[in-house]
Amino acid sequence: MQIRLIPRLDIKGSNLIKGINLEGLRVIGDPQEFARMYYEDGADELLYVDVVASLYGRNNLHDIIKRTMQDVFVPLTVTGGIRSLEDVQAVLRSGADKVGINTAAIKRPELIREVAQKFGSQCMVLSIEAKKISPGRWMAYTDNGREPTGFDVVEWSQRGVELGAGEILLTSVDHEGTRHGFETELIRAVSTAVSVPVIASGGMGQTSDAVTAIKQGGADAIAMADILHYKRGTLTDIRFALRNASLEVRDL
Repeated sequence: MQIRLIPRLDIKGSNLIKGINLEGLRVIGDPQEFARMYYEDGADELLYVDVVASLYGRNNLHDIIKRTMQDVFVPLTVTGGIRSLEDVQAVLRSGADKVGINTAAIKRPELIREVAQKFGSQCMVLSIEAKKISPGRWMAYTDNGREPTGFDVVEWSQRGVELGAGEILLTSVDHEGTRHGFETELIRAVSTAVSVPVIASGGMGQTSDAVTAIKQGGADAIAMADILHYKRGTLTDIRFALRNASLEVRDL
């Protein structure tokens, strides 16, 4: 299976932002410009995260999605503030291909099944924000890693797949924005527990981190932000590193 490279764009209002451990957000620029740049550099997909959706109780990216999809032609996953079938439909109508759901799925897991049945499992991405609580154990959090849920990450990922999630977006809150590499142990724990693709997110500092997340963690896709936004590496660099490690990526 080909490894997917997915630029992650965290958005607040009309701005692309970036933080550390999902906090201390800094404005980077116009998300549409960055999305176009990453598309032209060979992104396999894009990930849009509305980081303040929980404050408003709904996703606010519809206009940004519509503008982006005018000149970006790869699958787009949108997460943040999606709490109902109506929310899913609105985001898909704006041009997204998949939705990531975290808080609403925690509050009412049956929503996962409802989305999968109405729109297809391939559309339903279970978004999990994970924090380590003890050796080999992680808890799922909501609200950008601020609110503990009491849900064990591995058990929750398995339940989500049973309910119909077709993919898992797994973000390590502890590693996010640190440039210290992905939390390989977490990725491995989830990827070995479920039968659907796992997108590793949080911590990529150099191109070799992607290789480690895949070879040691078992990730099927890599979501990255800091390394791209701050131009410390390009998608071409990462693709080259994966090929050198005998991993399969899409030809451009």
